[in-house]
Amino acid sequence: MTIRSGIRCLLLMVVIFGQITACSSCTVQNTVFPTEVASKDCRMVKHTMGKTCVPINPQRIVTFSLPTLGNALTLGVKPLGSTYIDMLGENTYLEGKVDGIHSLGISSPNLEKILLLKPDIIIGWNAESQFYPLLSKIAPTVLFNWQNKTWRDLFDFVTQVLGKQEAAQKAWEHYYQRVEKLKAALGNRYQNQEISLVFLAPGVIFSEGKNSFPDSILKDVGLQRPKSQDVIAPYTQIYFSIEELEKVDGDVLFVGTLTDDDQKFLEELKQKPLWKNLRAVQQNHVYSMDYLTWRAGNLLATDAVIDDLFKYLVNTP
Repeated sequence: MTIRSGIRCLLLMVVIFGQITACSSCTVQNTVFPTEVASKDCRMVKHTMGKTCVPINPQRIVTFSLPTLGNALTLGVKPLGSTYIDMLGENTYLEGKVDGIHSLGISSPNLEKILLLKPDIIIGWNAESQFYPLLSKIAPTVLFNWQNKTWRDLFDFVTQVLGKQEAAQKAWEHYYQRVEKLKAALGNRYQNQEISLVFLAPGVIFSEGKNSFPDSILKDVGLQRPKSQDVIAPYTQIYFSIEELEKVDGDVLFVGTLTDDDQKFLEELKQKPLWKNLRAVQQNHVYSMDYLTWRAGNLLATDAVIDDLFKYLVNTP
């Protein structure tokens, strides 16, 4: 692998959780600005940079990252702009839902565009901590700290910032209703079987471990993971070499790719004896999943994941 392709692989791995590792390890001094005082028009929210008084009913909202965007949409709030929108392709869980939302860049937010949008609240995470001094001059800015937190914690944070507790409760009720319907449809069919998840980039094979977004959905439904994936891992990601392909095996194998190069790598893997020896491959129980959807990290995407589970585990002979 060349240095250039290696850098590209690393960038792909952080499409959703970009820069978390680097930023969450930084020590950030909590800052409470003198002007950030609670009043009848705003309320204090504690976040990774300190405390910020956010508007009671914000109307012009900017979000950073697809998980934050998805959570806002779940709560019935459509932001003016968000980062990572340019990474979206067709047939994702956000298709048709981001129309009219301005793209604000990928890893580095476009400060000029944000300024032109005149937001009254900016919601991000600690990956944007380096931009916080500038962002907080544009509008009240709150950043979520991912360290030792889960996607559910992020949803609770966005709910608190937007003051949408009632909408959040309805969203959770919808989620658990769908979980119960899926559990009833599955019955005992997969009681003793393992569901494996594998995501690919050129030369890179990884899965999502305990407490990750897809793992928590599978566990809520009552499905088991292979022992090699049912572990706590830094930022929930577990990496495997090609020589360790047997560790990605299961009775059912879901595979996610993001780009044409990823798909090419998958085709190369399919030619290897280690791949052909996987029991999921031999039993023809290998299914494709959308990379961004299954790693979405927000409640809005759970419908699409559950749809896939119905499609492949219930409706497939």
